[in-house]
Amino acid sequence: MRPDGDERLRRWRLVLGGEPGAEGTGRALTGADAAMDGALAALYGAGGSRGKDRGAGLGASAPSVARWLGDIRTYFPSSVVQVMQRDAIERLGLSALLLEPEMLEAVEADVHLVGTLLSLNKAMPETTRETARAVVRKVVEDLEKRLATRTRATLDGALDRSTRISRPRHRDIDWDRTIRANLKNYLPEHGTVVPERLVGHGRAARGVKKDVVLCIDQSGSMAASVVYASVFGAVLASMRSIATRLVVFDTAVVDLTDQLDDPVDVLFGTQLGGGTDINRALAYCQSQITRPADTVVVLISDLYEGGIRDEMLKRVAAMKASGVQFVALLALSDEGAPAYDREHASALAALGAPAFACTPDLFPEVMAAAIERRPLPIPEA
Repeated sequence: MRPDGDERLRRWRLVLGGEPGAEGTGRALTGADAAMDGALAALYGAGGSRGKDRGAGLGASAPSVARWLGDIRTYFPSSVVQVMQRDAIERLGLSALLLEPEMLEAVEADVHLVGTLLSLNKAMPETTRETARAVVRKVVEDLEKRLATRTRATLDGALDRSTRISRPRHRDIDWDRTIRANLKNYLPEHGTVVPERLVGHGRAARGVKKDVVLCIDQSGSMAASVVYASVFGAVLASMRSIATRLVVFDTAVVDLTDQLDDPVDVLFGTQLGGGTDINRALAYCQSQITRPADTVVVLISDLYEGGIRDEMLKRVAAMKASGVQFVALLALSDEGAPAYDREHASALAALGAPAFACTPDLFPEVMAAAIERRPLPIPEA
């Protein structure tokens, strides 16, 4: 519905704000409108685009910020609340306040907040740590509910297809697919299909079919990717047909595979920030590969290499030559392509390992394509 004239004036008054000089509409801000404007002014008024005189800011105390968080949840939808929280942390330097339990209990939890908490992990006092874990766990559980079922279904199908054989024994024949594959050979005079090509189930259906190595850059810019990758790592680890290894790195390399049963433990085992040594991380991953032809390595990084560039590229080439399926993701998040090293991305593409940003919803399809050794579903730039 298009707003009527009165509603249009109200909206313009909210856009103009509550300053005395913004009265050209002939309306005053009252009630909920005044409170909504005050919540915006507290964040954007002090030195922001709405002018210095518009508000007194959020102040420096957790109680005042907690009240403000309650206000914005009253007047704005969750998606807007999350944007305003991120702006408050970035514009007003409120990261330190997240170390106080009452502040954490008031925030609207999302992936970006989890990234901020993880970056503050080492400075977090014990009084706050359990509250922070509860916030992180809520986000992780929500993500698992959203992503797990589709991921398992997609990859189970890919694993099944990747193990079908063309010369099966009689008891291993998949008759439904065999008939569909041979419909062109139907003989109407005999009312039958000639099974020229047999499609069968793989004999190793109950064993480990693929090894997956998730190699995650934990530099500060990759925070959202670390959160999503940890959740996917836990989902993959729950599938008996996939052996999953999760490795995080900056200038050091940490193997968190033994913590994959709880992605919250994985996340608190990371250390966001610091430098980047992709070559060292890939060297470790390469040393763990025992079945190259059945291994998928997923590197999640912005490719800003602080290690030895030429050796990094040689390792990727060597892994691919041995039969490893290598996937390079510039980001695993909903935010599109980040800043990344274009020269390194081009060098990987020349090796047959294109680097691209991937949304969490697309990740199962990317993994399925890698498992089946077919072209990756690279989104258009």
